[in-house]
Amino acid sequence: MHNVWLIARREYLERIRAKSFIVMTILIPMLMTTLILGAALLSSRNGSMNHIAVVTTDPQFATDLGTELSTSAKARPSIDVHALTEPAILNQLDAQVKDKDGKLDGYLVVTPAAAGAARPTFKWEPKIKSDVIGRARIADAIRAALTRERLTHTGMSSTEVDAMFDPVELGAVAAGGPSANESAVAFGSAYGMFFLMYFVILFYGMNVARSIIEEKTSRVFEVLLATIRPEEMLAGKVIGVGAVGLTQVGIWIGVAVALIQFQLIGHDVHVLPTLTQTFFFIVFFLLGYLLYSSIAAALGAMTNSEQELQQMNIFLMLPLIACSVVIFSIVTNPESMTAKVFSFIPLCTPLIMYTRIVVGHPSLFAVTLSVVDLVAMIAAVLWVASRIYRVGILMYGKKPNLPEIMRWLKYS
Repeated sequence: MHNVWLIARREYLERIRAKSFIVMTILIPMLMTTLILGAALLSSRNGSMNHIAVVTTDPQFATDLGTELSTSAKARPSIDVHALTEPAILNQLDAQVKDKDGKLDGYLVVTPAAAGAARPTFKWEPKIKSDVIGRARIADAIRAALTRERLTHTGMSSTEVDAMFDPVELGAVAAGGPSANESAVAFGSAYGMFFLMYFVILFYGMNVARSIIEEKTSRVFEVLLATIRPEEMLAGKVIGVGAVGLTQVGIWIGVAVALIQFQLIGHDVHVLPTLTQTFFFIVFFLLGYLLYSSIAAALGAMTNSEQELQQMNIFLMLPLIACSVVIFSIVTNPESMTAKVFSFIPLCTPLIMYTRIVVGHPSLFAVTLSVVDLVAMIAAVLWVASRIYRVGILMYGKKPNLPEIMRWLKYS
C-alpha cells in the first residue's frame, strides 16, 4: 500500500499542479455557460413564427390563430390577413417566402369546406422547409383555434372559452408529494448527474490509458519496475487520476450549486440532491470509474501510441453510447423492462441504476444486487487488466492480437 500511495500521490500532484488543470477547471464551466446562454438567446430572437400570412375567408380565424401562437412564444407574431379572392395573392406570397431577404416566415391557406359542418382544408408553406417545429406549432394552433370557434358557436362567451384554455396546475395528492417544481428538479438533476458521470468516467478513464502510453514511450516503466510491482503501479494510477477527477468535479458542483442557490434566494425551490442521492452518486461514480479506468489501463498497456488508443476507444464508448440512447425512456419510465435490464448490465449499471434511484423507486434488493454484480465485474476486469498490464507495459512495436493477449494471460 505504501508503493500504491506513492504512485497515486505522484499522479495526483503532477496533474493538479499543471496549468492545464487550472485552465480546464475554469474554462469548461465558462464554455458550457456561454453555449447554454447563447443558445437560449438565439432561440428567443430567431423564431420562425415572427411574421406569417393567412389567406382565409374568415378574419376571426386568423385572429384566433395569432392568439394561440402567442401562447407558445414570448411575443405575438405579426399576421397578415388576405382574402382568397385577392388577385394573384398566392403568387405574391410565394415570391415573398422565396425571397431570402424577405421577412415573411410562411403563409397558411385556409380553403372552406364544401359542406357547412366539415372541417376546412389547410396548406402551410414555410420559408424554411426543414422547420418541423414551426409546422407542429402551426398545426397545434389551428387545432386550438378551431376548438375555440366551435365552443363560441355553441353559445359560450369568450370569457368562458378562455377559462377552458387556461393552463392546468398539477399539485400533489398526498401531503408531502412532489410539486411541479420538484418534479422538474428531479428530471433535471437526473440528466445533469448522468452526463456529469458520463463525462468524468470517460475522460478520466482515458487519462489513465494516456498516462500509461506516455510512460511507455519515455521508458520510465523500466526504471519504476525495478522497485514497484506492476499491480501496485496500476492501482496507484487508477487512484491518483480518479482523485484528480473527483477534485475537479467537486469544484464544478460546488460552484454550480452556490450560483443556483444564489439565484433562487427567496424562492421555494430546492435543487440540492438528497443525502440518499448524494451517497449513491458517490458509490456508483467510484465503482463506474474503477470499472472503466481498469479497462482503459488494459487498453493503454496493449497500445503504443495515441492513434492506436483512439482506435481501441470504441470499447469504452459503446456502453456509454447505449446508456445515452435509452436514458430518456428510463427517466420517463424508470420501472420499465428496459430500465431493469440495463440496470444489471455491469457496464451500464453506474449510470442507469443511479438514474433510476433519482427518478424512481427501485427496491433495496435490486440496488444491492446491482452493486454486487458491478463489484464482481470490477474484480474480474481488474484480474484481467492486471495481467495484461504486467506484460503489455514492456511490449513495444506491433499492436497485439487476441491470441497473443490470451498468451499474456496464461503467462502471467
